[in-house]
Amino acid sequence: MSSDLREVVHGAARRARTASIDLATATRGTKDAALVAAAEALVAATDRIVAANDEDVTAARDAGTPENVVDRLRLDTARVAAFATGVSDIAVLPDPIGEVVRGSVLPNGLRLTQVRVPMGVIGMIYEGRPNVTADAAAICLKAGSAVLLRGSASAARSNEVIVEVMREAVASAGLPADVIQLLPSEDRASATELMKARGLVDLVIPRGGAGLIRTVVEESTVPVIETGTGNCHVYVDEDADLDMALDIVVNAKTQRTSVCNAAESLLVHRAVADEFVPRVTAALREHDVLIHGDPTFIAADASVLPASDDDYATEYLDLEISARVVDSVDDAITHVRRFSSGHTEAIVTGTSATARRFTLGVDSAAVMVNASTRFTDGGEFGFGAEIGISTQKLHARGPMGLTEMTTTTYVVEGDGHVR
Repeated sequence: MSSDLREVVHGAARRARTASIDLATATRGTKDAALVAAAEALVAATDRIVAANDEDVTAARDAGTPENVVDRLRLDTARVAAFATGVSDIAVLPDPIGEVVRGSVLPNGLRLTQVRVPMGVIGMIYEGRPNVTADAAAICLKAGSAVLLRGSASAARSNEVIVEVMREAVASAGLPADVIQLLPSEDRASATELMKARGLVDLVIPRGGAGLIRTVVEESTVPVIETGTGNCHVYVDEDADLDMALDIVVNAKTQRTSVCNAAESLLVHRAVADEFVPRVTAALREHDVLIHGDPTFIAADASVLPASDDDYATEYLDLEISARVVDSVDDAITHVRRFSSGHTEAIVTGTSATARRFTLGVDSAAVMVNASTRFTDGGEFGFGAEIGISTQKLHARGPMGLTEMTTTTYVVEGDGHVR
């Protein structure tokens, strides 16, 4: 591994550490002004960003990249405007730094307060999706932490322009530009060096496919928040409104296929299968969705392929879905627990007791009742732009917004107390 690359990463981390001290003590007004300036600068630089992205997209297609992956990479005027709006939306959110989590006066008279403080230096390792660059930079800044961004080589040109624009805007607002830095992406070793920079980096967050996430979790010596893949399920119960269920399934699968909160598996209660399965297979076929199904689905539509356990375990990120009929809500829960990645599940039912049994039984980061899986999103939850969806249980779970990017400090005030 190149010592030069190690010094590049460690040098960036040291600069981030220094910048994070100024950022930690910055007022909310200063941070918000920097975010507003960054949002305006991103909009002003839309043509530059889209032009750089066009080069990334062309290179990806020339390399034979699947179109569903290209879609995650692609930016246009609307998508730039969307993530710029996400940055400005973060500016109006409450500042988590200094929030009192709990407090009390101890029996000995000490005043104990637990308050939110910045993490310090956060490393992001992510694939494709250059909008993550702006989202992560904005969330970390508002939460008081410097960020080291290690995107994929496929989005290098897009990321370079986005980071350049945001650094200039942040500096114009009086904060150190080094609170946002982009690491080289040409060599995988830069990601490895970031994962090993314990003592310089406080937290690493991977965001991408299962392979990337597994590598970071297994190889990092820096603490990791695991953002999981999205093998999301929709279960249609025997008491479901079938018109509602049809709308939810089609939306969850087809509204945008290349994202982690798209539905990848459909479960239908046997009591409504005769009516619902032909309807849903026809609706999905109209959207060019390839179904991997059990015998009931195959009998309803000759184009359905036989489903295997591998199909039920797959995050397709494309116009494909696995499907099967189950005998009860408990069977649905068993299936979900076996194959789910713990991201998002949905139940369509008219019975509150069944909904409660499902929500408690599936053990996922988010559970939708009579709503599409597509709502698991920091913006949709009112958190502003998210930094990822955590599928682990420690520290953060579900969409990670500002609060999840902080830690806490206990402040203890006394009057000359000694022990």
